[in-house]
Amino acid sequence: MQIKAPRGTHDVLPQESYKWHVMESTIKELCGDYGYHEIRTPVFEHTELFERGVGDTTDVVQKEMYTFLDKGDRSITLRPEGTASVVRSLVEHSLYAQALPVKLYYVTPCFRYEKPQAGRLRAFHQFGVEVFGAESAALDAEIISLALELFRRLNVGGVELRINSIGCPACRKVYNEKLRDFFKPHLGELCETCRQRYEKNPLRILDCKEKSCKEIYNNAPILLDNICSDCGSHFEELRHYLDEMGVNYTVDGTIVRGLDYYTRTVFEIVSKNIGAQGTVCGGGRYNGLVSELGGPDMPGVGFGLGMERLLLLLENLEVDLGEGETVDLFIGHIGEKADAFVQKLVYDLRREHVSVERDYMNRSVKAQMKYANKIGAKYTMVLGDTEIESDCAQLKNMATGETTEVTLGTLANFFKQLGGLE
Repeated sequence: MQIKAPRGTHDVLPQESYKWHVMESTIKELCGDYGYHEIRTPVFEHTELFERGVGDTTDVVQKEMYTFLDKGDRSITLRPEGTASVVRSLVEHSLYAQALPVKLYYVTPCFRYEKPQAGRLRAFHQFGVEVFGAESAALDAEIISLALELFRRLNVGGVELRINSIGCPACRKVYNEKLRDFFKPHLGELCETCRQRYEKNPLRILDCKEKSCKEIYNNAPILLDNICSDCGSHFEELRHYLDEMGVNYTVDGTIVRGLDYYTRTVFEIVSKNIGAQGTVCGGGRYNGLVSELGGPDMPGVGFGLGMERLLLLLENLEVDLGEGETVDLFIGHIGEKADAFVQKLVYDLRREHVSVERDYMNRSVKAQMKYANKIGAKYTMVLGDTEIESDCAQLKNMATGETTEVTLGTLANFFKQLGGLE
């Protein structure tokens, strides 16, 4: 029986891994420019972390987590998103005692049991940033600008920023009562999950994807119209900073995001070039999460972006990410003496950072050259007894067909002088 990858997973093959390298190197450089430092957390955590941090009324916790008992009979969950793990690490290692704000980023694998579709897998990767220690809406504007700058640096056009405020726990408590009054006559029309949310957290109903629930909540009271004056001022400050930065945006009162920890600012970056599921980045502020997970009363703000969705967007827009890695030099050989010599020469050149390959399949010289062409070698040479004795060989430029006589002992310097083999 043939064993295949589990549904909702994807192999990143060598011919596409270079695209990931481009995205990841762009992210690393961008986060460095913004003063963010990388953090790496375990791929699994105690289940309680996500139940408390993400929220037990969310789809993620109720429907999508990969949870199991380990051999110590402890409930363990594969990470469904990045923020809760980062906050746990912040608290556990007292990172909040460092100079504030603490600015972190990560590119990490995540796992959610949901229906696989284009750009949305059960095992996926998330790029995220998290900032702790400052209430200022200027930080909200900064992380939004960081996300938009990533799209700009990757030559992704046509994305739109949508912002909203979902208020603080105080004004949301009042709003939740208004929602209960609104949904009460429609309880029988709501899906089973939303009927449970009605009592625990009616705001979550606004994030339901069921068509019947959507038709009802489209007429619900708008949260942005019901936030308190402090939250309203914070939202106006965010708009002011975005205006000053020249960032275009749309205020969208329907955005609530799918996780319970959000407060005040929420935002989404959407694209029409990725199919029906148009959100490519989402985030916001979560001022109560650090204290909820045992840390001090400290504000936070951040976002998450699915790497597979970003790659799908790049492919749909036909963005040129360059070519995959190629070989600088292929060295063919004739005879046993040349075989041993080439083994040593290849070893030495690699130590000098020259990307070089040789034949391991006992091919004929003609077949060796065909192989060199298949792997995209930029230069080739063939060594036999004559070349070894004279310490010289003909180096062929595969793009132009031109040959140059070179001394074998100076090969490393030759490639260094090419300056990247342009």
